[in-house]
Amino acid sequence: MDVKNLNTFITAAQLGSFTRAGEKLGYSQPAVSAQIRQLEDELQLRLFDRIHHAIALTSEGKTVYAYACEICQKESELHNAVRGSDEVRGLVRIGMSDSMCSWLMEGQFAAMRAQYPGITLRIIPQSTEGILQLLDQNEVDLAYTLDRHVYSRDYVIAGEERIGTHFVAAAHSMPAERGELSMEELVTLPCILTEHGMSYRRLLDQQLAQHSLEIDPILEIGNTDLICRLVEQGLGVAFLPDYVTQAAVQQGSICRFEVTGLSFEIWKQLLYHRGKSLTPPIRTVMSFLH
Repeated sequence: MDVKNLNTFITAAQLGSFTRAGEKLGYSQPAVSAQIRQLEDELQLRLFDRIHHAIALTSEGKTVYAYACEICQKESELHNAVRGSDEVRGLVRIGMSDSMCSWLMEGQFAAMRAQYPGITLRIIPQSTEGILQLLDQNEVDLAYTLDRHVYSRDYVIAGEERIGTHFVAAAHSMPAERGELSMEELVTLPCILTEHGMSYRRLLDQQLAQHSLEIDPILEIGNTDLICRLVEQGLGVAFLPDYVTQAAVQQGSICRFEVTGLSFEIWKQLLYHRGKSLTPPIRTVMSFLH
């Protein structure tokens, strides 16, 4: 059995199109069709229903798909095992919000780069909903979210951790000294927030909207470290994950405060699609991220 045909079959099933599979793999649409027909002839099964130029896996095709993913994964692992772990190389696409990028780049990238110089990363910034859509379309290999808990039978949770989040203000400022404000007071303060519609910022906006309230931030930016520094300078208050503000809180330059009526349960999760073939580069990146 030709592994190339299996890989073409997997790609066509994931993208739902022979044409798009050909574009991704560098084949013409007729070449993709020929490889699928060859695989169907070999297995004596019909793998796809073809209706009005649309394709969908048959019940037998779904069974073959699961085995094909496993075979292609094992073949990739075999090649890398023969070459040795130092030869693990390839591109890994990660969907995440901009506000998580600085944590990844500063906390994990240098160590991974030193050990696996053949692995390259492509960060694709998106909202949580956008990231999951890209995951479904096989446009990213991994999804890294900081949002409400995500669960679906379509996704495998490779790692997760509940993350504390707090409002923060400069030390000796009014919010820091009071320790607790009302929602009505919060929306009158100069706020520096992460991108609109993204992860925990979206959850904050949704809860305020339930009380007919809205923050009009003086600055919106994805760089959470910069937000933290601006808060230290007394330029505004912010809503950030605790891992971003921990050092400044310990140094006493900023303080956390509560807002009456607002509570959040936020999770950091590393996800991949259940149908995804996990190559050695993907597995290596996952080991660093969870």
